[in-house]
Amino acid sequence: MNILSIQSWVAYGHVGNASAMFPLQRLGAEVWAVNTVQFSNHTGYGAWTGQVFTGAAVQDLVDGIAARGVLPSCDAILSGYMGDPGIGDAILDAVARVRAANPAALYCCDPVIGDHGRGVFVRPGIPELIRDRAVPAADILTPNQFELEHLTGLSCATLDDALHAVARLRAMMALGGPRVVLVTSLQTRDTPTDAVDMLAADAEGAHLLRTPMLPLSVNGAGDAVAALFLFHHLRTGQAQTALEAAGSAIHGLLRRTVEAGSREIQMVAAQDEFVSPSIWFRSQRI
Repeated sequence: MNILSIQSWVAYGHVGNASAMFPLQRLGAEVWAVNTVQFSNHTGYGAWTGQVFTGAAVQDLVDGIAARGVLPSCDAILSGYMGDPGIGDAILDAVARVRAANPAALYCCDPVIGDHGRGVFVRPGIPELIRDRAVPAADILTPNQFELEHLTGLSCATLDDALHAVARLRAMMALGGPRVVLVTSLQTRDTPTDAVDMLAADAEGAHLLRTPMLPLSVNGAGDAVAALFLFHHLRTGQAQTALEAAGSAIHGLLRRTVEAGSREIQMVAAQDEFVSPSIWFRSQRI
């Protein structure tokens, strides 16, 4: 399995490609990582050093990969934080090139826009680019609750609201594709206060995965769960199985992070959770 992952990179900690790449590799996937930024650490610390790369720089790297003649063997493109509208252009160009070489390849877009409590935290133009161009090109989308609401214009106060919003988002996605949506960090009035939900939907229906709430606030977990969900969907073709595998693995990772008392997710220490989660959570059809 070969995955072209176009995301941010940090030298210290785990967000973007530094969160997505290792779980994919641990599961046996080859990852062609193209970095959209290179920072010392994630921006949640309030201070960092590094650079945001240009769309031309990303394009140049994809050109070099294409020159190796390997695009026909690319199974999926994974994108996350874009940093700049020009990078969005480069990502969508890469998606078109991979699909031309391998029409079966899937595009998984983690539509990084913002979150509850922080609002929109990406640069101007990025939310519109994601809504108007990335979503219509995507086969798999992995928004959090805030991003689902932002992209659809619908509130997700209840589980039924969330299902309605997911249906609208699926209708906006690539024609002819599987139109799979994974909603992460979902907390509606129907979610117990000591739990957190994940919701996955495709043409076969919708499934809800509920796991215990853990006492932590970290960055990068969404990047990891998008990668895990993509991998297991490529492996099985089933949103329900991918939901359970990704949700169980990410809960194990976060539980190990809590036990370590770490601000950074314990990617290496918890690596066995990716392959064989210590607790397997079952989803329910809704």
